[in-house]
Amino acid sequence: MAALEFPPRVELARRSTPLQFLARASERWGQGHRLWVKRDDLSGCLLSGNKVRKLEFIIAHALAEGCDTLITCGGLQSNHCRATAFAGAQSGLAVHLLLRGEEPAIGEGNFLLDQLAGATINCYPKHQYVSELPDLFARWQDHYAGLGRKALAIPTGGSDGLGAWGYIAACEELASDLAAAGIDSAHLVTASGSGGTQAGLTLGASLYDLPLTVWGVNVCDDEQYFLDKVAADRADWRARFPGVPSVTAQTRVLDGYVGDGYGIARPEVFALIAELAALEGLLLDPVYTGKAFQGMLAELDAGRFRDCRDIIFLHTGGVFGVFPQAQQFTFTGADMRG
Repeated sequence: MAALEFPPRVELARRSTPLQFLARASERWGQGHRLWVKRDDLSGCLLSGNKVRKLEFIIAHALAEGCDTLITCGGLQSNHCRATAFAGAQSGLAVHLLLRGEEPAIGEGNFLLDQLAGATINCYPKHQYVSELPDLFARWQDHYAGLGRKALAIPTGGSDGLGAWGYIAACEELASDLAAAGIDSAHLVTASGSGGTQAGLTLGASLYDLPLTVWGVNVCDDEQYFLDKVAADRADWRARFPGVPSVTAQTRVLDGYVGDGYGIARPEVFALIAELAALEGLLLDPVYTGKAFQGMLAELDAGRFRDCRDIIFLHTGGVFGVFPQAQQFTFTGADMRG
């Protein structure tokens, strides 16, 4: 493949992130497979996780377009909104967040961090948010235009043809990871919430001819939604960057692990988060990575990955989402304190 011509980016992430072998998790759950984790939770601190890779390209675009404000959206505990708030502060851009849900009486988790980063926040009831989101974006962009300012509207999760470059670029990094680890074929599993990370990985794995089969575990909606969303992001990527190579990679979704809805994890997910933390010192969250890791293990048990020895889990971050749901964890065993 000829060298890709990437759009401008700003340096926000701590790269490269490690590819870490999970020896004890492999023994516990692997059934002869080797389990690995790509530690994108270590892509920064407050700018941790998968969102920062996308924001490197989005912020560069905003600066090139002369924008002084970023407007984006998500749930009250949105990792993307928190990352955007801090990326904006780091880049000298104002940030306005449109959040789904009633404003909490006391800020905690990502909502508290949004406040500390100085973001302007408007909270909307779910029915209004769902039915009026495009109008809300337009209304606030007009508001800033009336003040002589220019605001860039960033979609949910930073997931579109521009944000996809974040994980296309990550695949260049993964090529080096695979070579260093001696992995000649693997399945790669990621949580899919807005589809952009999966879209970028699917494109990048094909563009760099990586020996990876990419799977998204949907944490909301259903398989067809993500097949359509990834296709839309890929089409947007091609439309915005018409000189890019042709890609025909298949989109793969592991459905059935949403549980009771977005942001709602069942007790077995909390139990798995606690077990993995004690086993490997690796912390997942109940919204994204906990559900995805559970889905990966269930599919492994069902024989989905029998054709490859190696399975890589992309840790997309989100650990701040643990704290607002702390009451869901239960702990057993002897108290060893003296």
